[in-house]
Amino acid sequence: MRSIPCMARMGRPGMFVCPLLLLTIFTAVAAAQAPRKKNAPPPGVEPPPVSLKEAARLEAVVTTDLGTFRFEFFPSQAPRHIQNFIRNARAGYYNGSAFHRMVPRGIIQGGDPLLKDPKTPRARWGSGALNQLPDEFSEVRHLRGIVSTVRIPGKPDSGGAQFFVCVTDQPALDGKFTAFGQITEGMEVVEQISLTPTDQQERALNAVRIISLTIEPYREEPFKDAGIEEMRREVILRTSQGDMTLALDPDLAPEHVRNFLNLVQSGWYDRTAFHRIIPGFVVQGGLGSTRVDQKPHFADKWVHTLKAEFSQTRKHLRGALSMARTDDPDSASTSFFIVLGPATNLDGKYTIFGKLVDGFETLDKLEKVVRGGDGQTPVERVDLIEAVIKP
Repeated sequence: MRSIPCMARMGRPGMFVCPLLLLTIFTAVAAAQAPRKKNAPPPGVEPPPVSLKEAARLEAVVTTDLGTFRFEFFPSQAPRHIQNFIRNARAGYYNGSAFHRMVPRGIIQGGDPLLKDPKTPRARWGSGALNQLPDEFSEVRHLRGIVSTVRIPGKPDSGGAQFFVCVTDQPALDGKFTAFGQITEGMEVVEQISLTPTDQQERALNAVRIISLTIEPYREEPFKDAGIEEMRREVILRTSQGDMTLALDPDLAPEHVRNFLNLVQSGWYDRTAFHRIIPGFVVQGGLGSTRVDQKPHFADKWVHTLKAEFSQTRKHLRGALSMARTDDPDSASTSFFIVLGPATNLDGKYTIFGKLVDGFETLDKLEKVVRGGDGQTPVERVDLIEAVIKP
């Protein structure tokens, strides 16, 4: 039989796994000889079955030694696999198991219950919990972030509890494995797991433990469908110089207000900084790059650019809350500014969506902070400690 050459080199972003490595990546040789078992739940009280309607509103939360990631389900594409996975997770089946095989920036594989026992020989890693489910292949492509069921290549209906996550696109796997979910948060954690040192068989030198795998309600985007009255809110900015209260005006700029409330409610602005202060002009903040830990935030997936909502009547006077942007009028996203003095050159060109109603003494303090040689960057960090919606 003519060999099939690898179509990409391992470990580079955007590349995929060589098909010849599937046998060693996904299964142990012993698993191919494992007897077919009924899809029995873990010992103990069996959780009630989940309906597919309910599954569409749920996410898996995977907490590991290296961090946490979440993924949603595709109930219409792989109903039996999803019902099995959720039942297992709710019974604690995955807690204490591990991700044991990795291809750098390719895939990560886990969920074998044999790894709960630290005495399990390495040669048996990946051989447990197979031969349990019929295949449910679909048109879902194995792109970056797709979660799929491990099976024995070439053996129909040999999937089970084990699963893998694609760190980069894996077109060679399309139509050969049952894709049942997609990462919604924490893709950087998945990628970090994939870089775990391995032996020549792609087994981790030290397996990455799954501390817990739980099922939680799908994290909905705050204020996504809120009406005007629901968005008529005040927001408190707690800063290292004191508090300020902003009154939002959804009549003036509803989508900017919706976006701002979304980011406030999700905590996206917390521990960012006011990075630009120009006396008599503006105090500006709201960049994710200024966040203290420099880590991605789960609400990053909701960050998007906004269509301009310019006002021809509202003026950029002291205390006005407006949105920063680039030269493109429709490029505002997260960065906002509070006006320190009349700025008529901004009128009708930037979106005003609220105003300062309390904390003018804090605004005065911000205006007076010491700045660097460029005249606008604070010498010492000015924290936006927390942004909260006023009850």
